[in-house]
Amino acid sequence: MSTQSVDVIVDLQYGDCGKGKVAHHLCQTKNYTHVLRYNGGANAGHTIFHRGKKFITHQIPAGVFFGIKSVVGNGCVLDPIQFFSELKMLEEGGIDISDKVFVAENTHIITEAHRSEDKREGVRIGTTGRGNGPAYRDKYGRTGKRAIDVPELKPYLINLYQEWHGGGDTQILAEGAQGFGLDIDWGDYPYVTSSHCTTAGVLLNGLPSRAIGDVWGVAKMYETYVGSKKFQPEGEVFNKIADAGEEYGATTGRRRQTNWMNMQTLERAIRINGVTHIVINKVDVLRIVGQWVIYDQNTKAEFKNEDEMKHFVTERLKKLGITESNIFFSESRERI
Repeated sequence: MSTQSVDVIVDLQYGDCGKGKVAHHLCQTKNYTHVLRYNGGANAGHTIFHRGKKFITHQIPAGVFFGIKSVVGNGCVLDPIQFFSELKMLEEGGIDISDKVFVAENTHIITEAHRSEDKREGVRIGTTGRGNGPAYRDKYGRTGKRAIDVPELKPYLINLYQEWHGGGDTQILAEGAQGFGLDIDWGDYPYVTSSHCTTAGVLLNGLPSRAIGDVWGVAKMYETYVGSKKFQPEGEVFNKIADAGEEYGATTGRRRQTNWMNMQTLERAIRINGVTHIVINKVDVLRIVGQWVIYDQNTKAEFKNEDEMKHFVTERLKKLGITESNIFFSESRERI
């Protein structure tokens, strides 16, 4: 009888929190048989520094950098043009992709018609215009096209039921796209993405709930958002944060709006996702700016220094059941 063990990476804010860095770290420290991308499409981007080179991946999971089977799951939508472009980029960067990259045969496809439609209508809520929304709509409207119907993808297709439950034991790292604040059900609707960005989204890729092990939540020491809603308050400090943090989208290049971390939003995401480990990135950015602030219970809590803010956050996270040894504060280019 086959067994599955699944560790999950989930973004606790609005995306762009450094999930790729966490995936890169875990791929080196645990013996995963697979890395699964469980939601989203080419509208997301992971920025990964590997052996001195910078790679931006949009659909292919981070396991490919370490020779681990990397699977685009059926919870995703796939743009074949972007997929093959990404494969070429990885090969040209010296990454061996042979027999390492796979696509679930029941993954839905983003077509040219989806991209064209999204570019016309996506301005309304600030989407990336990559076709995700129309592709997911057609998936649930039962008019979509799936990977098994695309001849060019045949060498990469995989049946996830057979892969997970076919007799062998699997140890899977499930990496998510976007963030909890953009989840179709739990985000700030309608300013959301079209997929499930939560730990529960992993299970939609053919995995049983009992397989879930560690859940790595990822956040930043402040918040960022890309889209058309008003997110950034007035004040030059928020522009300074964006400049210091180099806050530009890996997929669109759009400048991200910034704000202070909201403790209640973070706590909500931790509870719903069942977070066991948390990485809070870019602590060096507030150090550069010289201000340390958190919104807590609709009040702005200001701290004298970085250590005071870290202590406050740590104590709150411990009350949520996360042990102190599983709380990590990380700088922009620092390894975990």
